[in-house]
Amino acid sequence: MQDAVGFDSGKYLQEQTEAILDRVSRFGNKLYLEFGGKLLFDYHAARVLPGFDPNVKMRLLTKLKDKAEILLCIHAGAIERKKMRADFGITYDADAMKLIDDLRDWGIQLRGVVVTRFDGQPGALQFKNKLQRREIPVYTHPPTKGYPAEVDRIVGAEGYGANPYIETAKPLVVVTGPGPGSGKLATCLSQMYHDHLRGVRSGYAKFETFPIWDLPLTHPVNVAYEAATADLHDVNMIDPFHLEAFRQTATNYNRDVEAFPVLHKILQRITGAEPIYRSPTEMGVNRASAGVVNDEKVQAASRAEVIRRYFRYASEYAMGLADEQTVRRVERLMEMLHIGPEDRRVVGPARRAAEDAQRQGNGNQGVYCGAAIELAGGRIVTGKNSPLMHAASALVMNAVKQLAGLPDGIHLLAPSVIESAARMKKDILGQKAVSLDVQETLFALGISVTANPMAQLCVEKLKELRGCDVHITHVPTPGDEAGLRRLGVHLTSDPNFATKNLFVP
Repeated sequence: MQDAVGFDSGKYLQEQTEAILDRVSRFGNKLYLEFGGKLLFDYHAARVLPGFDPNVKMRLLTKLKDKAEILLCIHAGAIERKKMRADFGITYDADAMKLIDDLRDWGIQLRGVVVTRFDGQPGALQFKNKLQRREIPVYTHPPTKGYPAEVDRIVGAEGYGANPYIETAKPLVVVTGPGPGSGKLATCLSQMYHDHLRGVRSGYAKFETFPIWDLPLTHPVNVAYEAATADLHDVNMIDPFHLEAFRQTATNYNRDVEAFPVLHKILQRITGAEPIYRSPTEMGVNRASAGVVNDEKVQAASRAEVIRRYFRYASEYAMGLADEQTVRRVERLMEMLHIGPEDRRVVGPARRAAEDAQRQGNGNQGVYCGAAIELAGGRIVTGKNSPLMHAASALVMNAVKQLAGLPDGIHLLAPSVIESAARMKKDILGQKAVSLDVQETLFALGISVTANPMAQLCVEKLKELRGCDVHITHVPTPGDEAGLRRLGVHLTSDPNFATKNLFVP
């Protein structure tokens, strides 16, 4: 469990805010700022930078809300394919709607939603209609003709000129979206094109967190970013343009470096002058290194994240969601950092718990699962599956009993509650498996509070599980994953299946 602070969010917030305002002033008080990464709930950053506020970007926008407004971009193809955001288990279009709600809650103005690369896709059209009927402005941008090679066509009537112009009123326009490939950059450039036709000398910059440009290429925090984007085939690299222009080594990644020559030409064509940027790194606004107050803790947290990413991709490969190349890529990153899967402290105990279950003849229908959690202070607690509970469910019960100082033999859930739940699953809902997953177990625990004071005590201890490392020996069921996600634990699993069934409700 990473509970030590290695990053000062307050210091970072101050320096990043000042850097953004400085960049706005460089472009005559009209800047389109592309926000890379997550606007809210940036848990990757929070994991690799212990102390990082996962909502620091929104806090920054709150400080700048008198000067800023938001454009939210979403790729029409991502809507059509029902692309998922892995950390929340929701689709990109659902995430976009959630973000709109979040912006309202934070009191930040949304100028509108841009559906990019729109070509009449039915799902994207339905999404557009849904928002418009709730009085949210929606704009559609068709695929940019000529992109990426034909610059004159791109910066012309057939390219950016075919996009509707979005009227904005504030000096800072933050352009964000759910995930990579949402069309944020194209939207910024399209707006700049229309601005310059109208005599407005606007500019572009990119809000960056990772890779951290002024940390070494092989620093674990940058390696962790490469692991996080391994499925996109991103590779960190030294920015050759920055090195040539400034004689300074800067860490960037392949997509930004490869796109820079074309982007430089597009900016030159839009503005009619030589762009002020001489490298993709110079385009970025990134003061993340200023927040690093304990590099040792950041390095340790980043190594742990690389291992977590390995387990995630290995499980996704088993489920057919990732390719073998992605898994191999993260394996090479682990080798570079001289770490392995077993360096995650909860892996060994979880596997031994499964072995113990098999040796003792426990488990459920010939399947033996184990789970382990590392509590604050380094205590390891394990759980095993049974006909009554999944291994992850037993783990949660055992963990809260430990935190509450209760003996293992104490039953938190009344037998009548478990029996009623099992009967409901089998006789009413027609499910094959009746053992309780994490989500069902949490509901049962909540019900037990009325008759069991010890259950109430344990419910209060659930919040202490947030941020703890958890490993289970089998791919979690949807109910396990949803329950553990709500508890806020850092979950990994071995790429094994707990059942031969292809469909697991």
